[in-house]
Amino acid sequence: MGHFIFVDRVIEVEPGRLVRGIKNISINEQVFLTHFPDHPIYPGNLIVEALAQLSGFLLELSTNQNGSEVKRAVLVQVEKASFRQPARVGDQLLLECVFDSNIGDAATINTTAKVEGELIAKSRLTFSLQSSVSESVHQQQRALYKLWTQKLTLNFPIL
Repeated sequence: MGHFIFVDRVIEVEPGRLVRGIKNISINEQVFLTHFPDHPIYPGNLIVEALAQLSGFLLELSTNQNGSEVKRAVLVQVEKASFRQPARVGDQLLLECVFDSNIGDAATINTTAKVEGELIAKSRLTFSLQSSVSESVHQQQRALYKLWTQKLTLNFPIL
C-alpha cells in the first residue's frame, strides 16, 4: 500500500463477505494544495484508492488462514468507476466493499463510497493474490490492519 493510506478505520468486517470503513476528508491533506485551493474537492481517484485499500484488506483477511502461505492483494483492474457527487472538506466517507466473485487467486469486489447516506462513488475492482517473500511487507500490513481494526473485537487472526 505504499506511503499513502486512505482509510482511517474499519468499522465492520465479515471475512469472505464485506468490509466497511471510514475516510475523513480534512483540509490538512496535501492534495488540497492543488486540487483546488479555492474550491477543495477530494479527487475521485483517491476515493477509488481508498476503496482498493479496504478491498485488499477484505481479500487478504478472507484468504490468509493459519498454516497457509500468506498472500497479498494486488489491484489489477478498475471497472465501472463512477462519481455522482464530489467529496468535500469535512465529509466522512463511508466505504463499503462486498465480495462479488473469486476464481483461484483472483477476486472481484464491488465498492461504494457514501456521504451521509448518499452514494457519491462506486466501482468494481479486480485483484490478484500474490506471494510475497518479504517479511517486512507482512509486518507493515499486519500493523496497518491492526491499527484500522483496533476498536473492533475480531474472532480471527490478522496475518
